[in-house]
Amino acid sequence: MTEKKTITINGAGLVGSLLAILLAKKGYEVVIYDMRPDPRETKALGGRSINLALSNRGWLALEKAGIAQEIKQKAIPMKGRMMHNTDGKLTFQPYGKSGQAIFSVSRSGLNQTLIEQSSKLETVRYQFDKKCTSVDLDASTLYFTDTNTQKTLSTTYNYLIGSDGAFSPTRAAMQRKTRFNYSQEFLTHGYKELHIPATPEGDFALEPNALHIWPRKQFMLIALPNADKSFTATLFLAFEGRTAFENLQTTANISAFFEQHFPDTLPIIPALVEQFQENPTSSLVTIKCQPWLYHNTLLIGDASHAIVPFYGQGMNSGFEDCYLLDDMLENAKQPILSVFDEFQKQRKKDADAIAELALQNFIEMRDLVADKDFLLRKKIEARLHELYPSNWMPLYSMVTFSHIPYSEALKVGQKQQTIMNDVMQLEGIENNWETIDFSNIKALKQYFT
Repeated sequence: MTEKKTITINGAGLVGSLLAILLAKKGYEVVIYDMRPDPRETKALGGRSINLALSNRGWLALEKAGIAQEIKQKAIPMKGRMMHNTDGKLTFQPYGKSGQAIFSVSRSGLNQTLIEQSSKLETVRYQFDKKCTSVDLDASTLYFTDTNTQKTLSTTYNYLIGSDGAFSPTRAAMQRKTRFNYSQEFLTHGYKELHIPATPEGDFALEPNALHIWPRKQFMLIALPNADKSFTATLFLAFEGRTAFENLQTTANISAFFEQHFPDTLPIIPALVEQFQENPTSSLVTIKCQPWLYHNTLLIGDASHAIVPFYGQGMNSGFEDCYLLDDMLENAKQPILSVFDEFQKQRKKDADAIAELALQNFIEMRDLVADKDFLLRKKIEARLHELYPSNWMPLYSMVTFSHIPYSEALKVGQKQQTIMNDVMQLEGIENNWETIDFSNIKALKQYFT
């Protein structure tokens, strides 16, 4: 690499701090600005959600950064979905083949580890307590307010990478330029987090190696395990309507809602009403934009493609951004700006695809996972994967347990859905699916060839 210029990163979240490690290992000087205090001093980092699901795409990037093993020691494997019916019945749905799992990790713990590890590299410098107020893209200048002194500061940059989240100040500067396409779409649903502590005996209140889901058609509750043996539960519910956050204001309404829809959570969520009333209700947004590059400034992660959380791919897609950009820089023979341009061109279609997949999976999680025909369909798909492992991989496995580009997974998934629609119409399929000769089904033969 002949270019040894400094790269500035705006945003020290998960993506920015991971990218700092990868760029520093390439020999770049990296300076990172963030509005929050230094977690090495405060031992706390703000974040929208307490825990996240880490899967194969994210692990690959962490392995490249050399810190996967350290993270894995603190992560909890979730081998499938544990479905909770209103009568208390539990049904377990494995995510993939034996041994495959997604991992529950602490957002703040992971972010702190990434900052600590990147800070050990000589060419990485962090500037905390610096709230970005604006970016002058043409003058290559960042403007900040020091949150301790309230002084206005500025700095120039050679290259800037905006990893400053869904409501990115870096992207806001791009939006004021001509021919910049931007869209944001909020779901009619929002979310609220609740805490399920460890039992008085110090154990998990629920099965720890599963992602728990209480599907209730138009809304749902989920819960992910934490290292301290607690769970973080998240209620996804419409803002307005008959069954909605707007109608859950009083103690009586909140209690009645959980008694009706989630009765098995009442013994394990202490001070439920107080938690519900005190914890914020947050929104869910999909953000798309194009281009991601303006002169010497590049957007990455949520700043370029924020998605809803229902495929567990927000962090993973951001980490895959880092991996792919690093890989392109490693093999590049052209200048860094040419690499940035090629990165945005290649990655855009995959960012759009995972945004669509995440929206689709919301419907699956809240409406379909308890449906008898849907469960049968999933069993048949798992059977096809077992019989024809090189020809058939379920969509969830393509997204979660492989490195197939998201856009390709979406395309293949759409073909598979059409085929499965035909398979599900076969007479007696609910009784003979385990013994049926799938090789004689016309739609499958055409797909395999």
